[in-house]
Amino acid sequence: MGPPRITFYFDIGSPFSYTAFHVLQNSPLFTECIIDYVPVLLRDLFQKCQNPPPILVKNKAQWINRERLYWARRFGVPMTEAVPKGFPASTIDAQTVLSLIAESSPEKLVGVTGQLFHTFWAKGDTSISTAANLFPLIERELDQEVASRILQVAENLESKELLTDNTQRAFDSGAFGLPWFECINADGEKEGFWGIDHLGRVADFLHLNTSLDQSFRVLL
Repeated sequence: MGPPRITFYFDIGSPFSYTAFHVLQNSPLFTECIIDYVPVLLRDLFQKCQNPPPILVKNKAQWINRERLYWARRFGVPMTEAVPKGFPASTIDAQTVLSLIAESSPEKLVGVTGQLFHTFWAKGDTSISTAANLFPLIERELDQEVASRILQVAENLESKELLTDNTQRAFDSGAFGLPWFECINADGEKEGFWGIDHLGRVADFLHLNTSLDQSFRVLL
């Protein structure tokens, strides 16, 4: 027996990852859970699964936009009404930096991730995903010297491989899209769940008290 555990795989370019991140951080359901946040690259995950990006699937882009706004409203997540200019944007720089922070300063990962998500999806500023615009943001969570070192190291091939390894880990756990939740309940059972609309399944599998959050009523 032990506390429920969640390994949460995410990419800041995924609006549903953003909503899921916000829920994991703010819903009283998950206060008893141990959560491991793992940055991955959604583009590479799609390639591994031979899964076309949703925006390229006829009619799916419009559906995703409606769902993006619905779930954000349902869970009270700040979300731009307009599709962020430049979306979809490459997130390899941001995700590499987050992978490095997870390794070197794990206690800062959630704070930096939250800032990146908010800037990208609440403010609609996709430029935050580029190396040139990352420094001011991560400097607010880390000191200047550490932020500078991480951005410098992020240019190395070894750092890119860290993100690649994270993405492979997600794929090996069964992921084919994001958000992906790899869960272990108090009985030691393990199962993976995909998508913001499966958070109810996550809560059920982990034996969480869904009455603590009325937003979950639509999921059950």
